[in-house]
Amino acid sequence: MRLSWLTGAIVALALLPATSYAQRAIELHARTAGDLAALCGARPGNPRADAGINYCHGFAQGVVDVLLGTAGATKPFCFPSPPPTRTATLAQFVDWVRAVPGHAQLPAARGLAQFLGERFPCK
Repeated sequence: MRLSWLTGAIVALALLPATSYAQRAIELHARTAGDLAALCGARPGNPRADAGINYCHGFAQGVVDVLLGTAGATKPFCFPSPPPTRTATLAQFVDWVRAVPGHAQLPAARGLAQFLGERFPCK
């Protein structure tokens, strides 16, 4: 008897209309440093803020990994020890982009690399 009750419950649940919790796809692009700064500087509460901030952090980590991984003996920037948080560094990047209009027009990866080189020069 138990098995038929359980089978009936599973069938009933399978026949219920599915409630969709899927979000609409969000397309994010960071072609310029200005685009990247807009994503990094997204205000919490904005419906796209989490996606933009996550994109920003992933993009930045990828740029850092590639630059440091391919630099050899001459690094383009040197983080202090202990390194600053990614969130704090990216907030400074947003300020850097906003401070000089020309920075916003740089390609995203190049702009981030330039910022990191200026902010964290190797001694």
